[in-house]
Amino acid sequence: MTETIARSRRFYDNKIAPMIRMKFSEYESEIAVGLAGEGSDCFGYDDFMSRDHDFGTGVCLWLTEDDFHKFGRLLSIAYNEIVDSIPGANLTRRLSERRGVMTINSFYSNILGTEVMAENGIIVNRTWRSFDHSCMATAVNGEVFRDDKGVFSAFRNSLLSYYPENIWRERLASEIHAFSSSLQVNYSRCMARKDTVAAEICKVNGIKAAMEIFFLLRRVYPPYYKWTFRALTELDHEGSFSRRIKELSQTLCGIPAWEHIRYMPDNLNMSDKVVVISEQIAERIRDELISAGLIDSDDPYLEKHVDTILNV
Repeated sequence: MTETIARSRRFYDNKIAPMIRMKFSEYESEIAVGLAGEGSDCFGYDDFMSRDHDFGTGVCLWLTEDDFHKFGRLLSIAYNEIVDSIPGANLTRRLSERRGVMTINSFYSNILGTEVMAENGIIVNRTWRSFDHSCMATAVNGEVFRDDKGVFSAFRNSLLSYYPENIWRERLASEIHAFSSSLQVNYSRCMARKDTVAAEICKVNGIKAAMEIFFLLRRVYPPYYKWTFRALTELDHEGSFSRRIKELSQTLCGIPAWEHIRYMPDNLNMSDKVVVISEQIAERIRDELISAGLIDSDDPYLEKHVDTILNV
């Protein structure tokens, strides 16, 4: 438990739980409580710099739609009175929207970017495909302090069980295509044209795809892009993959390496360090795909494996 989550737990135990017990005792077991959702504090990544905005005291209180209509407004008033009475609570309008009383459906729908009936606890393939995938980690981060009814946690656990196999393969194939097209094809084309702006975009897109692939192969949701590399370093226990990613991010487009070079799709320009590191990353991804039993070819050109991954 991080310090921020521990502080929120103390706030709940010392302030919110007694208020609920005194004013809403008949509904106490209906209220799920925790700290989760948007914000670096919910990931345990908040630091001195991140505390200059949208940071302060608070917890989330999740209700079903029926319970929200029964007592949600009164609970919200009582909760806000406690928060407002705390010196230095520092709740901005945006943070207030992330904390306090809300329905289970609205919490998940707002984060996932599509309307979901989370109370049902069922996710069909169509719904999985509609999710804003960059927000999956945000939907399951933090910690649940209490959930007697289990409705909030049931949907959370469905998300934590990860993508269904076919959706997982679709996502993996998509990111492999993105990596290969960006760094194994289009980067060299752009550099041969001396278009370094487009080449840098290729590099960034390739880095993003490579990190996504790493998380997908470990069936873990990556957090918001600002924190993806940090989470990668925590997940990459060996450290070699994250080191290659960092090295690639710090390597400038090799303009001198492309002087007097005629682009040939089947010949890699290994005098450009970006190309060298990209191929090293591609080889690592290929090895991981083989280890996972997804492919049996040792070809490092990853685009060739897309159909194999999709055609189970």
